[in-house]
Amino acid sequence: MKIVSGIYGGRPLKTLEGKTTRPTSDKVRGAIFNMIGPYFEGGRVLDLYAGSGGLSIEAVSRGMSSAVLVERDRKAQAIVAENIQMTKEVGKFELLKMDAERALEQVSGEFDLIFLDPPYAKEQIVADIEKMDEKELFSEDVMVVCETDKAVELPEEIACLGIWKEKIYGISKVTVYVR
Repeated sequence: MKIVSGIYGGRPLKTLEGKTTRPTSDKVRGAIFNMIGPYFEGGRVLDLYAGSGGLSIEAVSRGMSSAVLVERDRKAQAIVAENIQMTKEVGKFELLKMDAERALEQVSGEFDLIFLDPPYAKEQIVADIEKMDEKELFSEDVMVVCETDKAVELPEEIACLGIWKEKIYGISKVTVYVR
């Protein structure tokens, strides 16, 4: 896998072997950014289930200012740290080594782009979005990008957000919520 586009475009991304994380393929990552961007002029990213960190590193590569990556799996944390090092701009990234629930208690400020790709999608996505709304983590123009199995049906509206776009790519479904 590699960064698809932007200032880090073409650089390789390490991924974790095994089934603990499901890295978003280069093709799906490129499609996601074509849906929501493809390029940005600043803003903060929150990746609540970072895995390899590919989505948030891609977002910064395409113009977001900084990213907070959350990962609880120790092996995945090491991969995320290596991928952040590869950017040669480690100051733009913060890795929180904890689960999403604990991270949501600790993070503050507003985010412009949020990635949610949890292991048990439907219930977790609804709970995460409600918690983020409660903590006022959404900027005015926030986009919340949810990646799930294509069979998962997410609600039309969650908290202050509604579905803006939804597309299926192979076995994955990408759902984008906005205010």
